[in-house]
Amino acid sequence: MCGRYTLKVITEILADQFDFEELSDANPRYNIAPSQLVACVRLLPKSQNREGIMLRWGLIPSWAKDPAIGMKLINARAETVDERPSFRKSFRQRRCLVLADGFYEWRKEKRAKQPYYIRMKDERPFAFAGLWECWTNPEGKVVESCALMTTEPNELMTPIHNRMPVIIDPDCYGEWLNPMQQEVAKLNALLGPYPAEDMIAYPVSQLVNNASFDDPRCIEPLVEQG
Repeated sequence: MCGRYTLKVITEILADQFDFEELSDANPRYNIAPSQLVACVRLLPKSQNREGIMLRWGLIPSWAKDPAIGMKLINARAETVDERPSFRKSFRQRRCLVLADGFYEWRKEKRAKQPYYIRMKDERPFAFAGLWECWTNPEGKVVESCALMTTEPNELMTPIHNRMPVIIDPDCYGEWLNPMQQEVAKLNALLGPYPAEDMIAYPVSQLVNNASFDDPRCIEPLVEQG
């Protein structure tokens, strides 16, 4: 699964790279956690222009009775997303890019789990494959939420964890965001593990285990990188 990640890049750079209007609420983050608002990009239905928007992490299906279900739906498995009632409609019609520049995963060791920070070697921002949904509470308030997609690990991630988030190739952003593209086979082709040779991973402090700790120290390596 993917349960924590980072987005430290200023919004002007994100807007230019992902071709959307600036996000006024997107501040540098070092320990983004479920239930928080996260920076995403989706298509506006009428203009087909890209919209930058903050969505709640943890997808709440439109039919849900209790929004707490979102805490159980922070990730969607690529292998079964089209079969799950919670994700099936969003996968077909409501896909988004979740903006990031690194993520954390925990490797099981003898006495504890060691957190690792994973990012691109050139430190550039990237986009997770995301799904989004609208839910309306009994008082009529609309909550827009999202989930991150996960897939099998690449060679870098295999020693750390048995899953990794789906990172969309920049050349495929348009196809992933296009709600008119509903062919499952073509969408599934976008959901494989990202090339390991472009990425780096290193152990970091247990400070990241505390979701309320959002500080540059979260990404500092425990040992010198090789």
